[in-house]
Amino acid sequence: MKYIYGPVPSRRLGSSLGVDLVPFKVCTLDCIYCQLGRTTRKTIKREPHAGKDALIAELKKVLTRRHRIDFITFSGSGEPTLDSEIGLLIKEVKKNTSIPVAVLTNGTLLYREDVQKDLMEAQVVIPSLDAASREMFQKINRPHRSLNIQSIINGIKKFRQYYTGQIWLEIMFIKNFNDSPDELSRIKKAISEIQSDKVHLNTVVRPPSEIYAEQLSSNEMEAVKKFLDKRCEVIAESQKKRSREVQDVEGSIIEMTKRRPLTVTDIANVLGISEANAESIIRRLKADGTVTEKRYGNRQYYISPGKRKAG
Repeated sequence: MKYIYGPVPSRRLGSSLGVDLVPFKVCTLDCIYCQLGRTTRKTIKREPHAGKDALIAELKKVLTRRHRIDFITFSGSGEPTLDSEIGLLIKEVKKNTSIPVAVLTNGTLLYREDVQKDLMEAQVVIPSLDAASREMFQKINRPHRSLNIQSIINGIKKFRQYYTGQIWLEIMFIKNFNDSPDELSRIKKAISEIQSDKVHLNTVVRPPSEIYAEQLSSNEMEAVKKFLDKRCEVIAESQKKRSREVQDVEGSIIEMTKRRPLTVTDIANVLGISEANAESIIRRLKADGTVTEKRYGNRQYYISPGKRKAG
């Protein structure tokens, strides 16, 4: 499918059905930790990308399969708010199902009134905020030249004032970058001002765009949590096995590994198959060059180098 993928197990959203609106790595940022690699087109221009009729047709097809789906999540291969029709598409999805809608966004365009309006129909919005100083914003997120970190923080704060759904703020911590006392103090101040419903603390767990983007240890993450806010949660990898009936297992693996690196355990959990079966399929896909492997930490990840959708 071009726009719909999953459902996949999510650390925050349970069984999440993904909606991928924009072409691969069209984004406002070029984050050093991104598991999808370098941004191919850095822009703040909003324009239509997804075809409404095709997207809804794919959604209806998946819904007939009776998978367990906890959220329909707008995320995927780039920044979803760059699609100027995301508001319309959220409304169309909600016409076809009562499953709640979530939007994963880097939050950089929430200062814009049109973006705020477009996201009002979603039940959950999950914006990122990895830095609260200009210097660290530039180092970690490598933003489009027009973006300003204080405007982004103010935009999230303004959105909080009008939006009636849940806001779950996510912060990605990178060792020796945004874990210094000064930056943590700035982030703590921003958290206090934004007043999100939840604050999720994350660190680099999959192969990043830049090899120098290193993860914090569990003890370091707990120390960050203690310093920042009692409402913060350290997000753990989802290891819960989910049962699914998948007719095209190989195709599903290829589509998932186009969008994020996965371990054999990830694949087995998502598809509801044994790890031995997942390993057997991965060996076949490696042999014909459909997937490649990449080691990060003590884990082996698999990635599909195939061409992503062009829009």
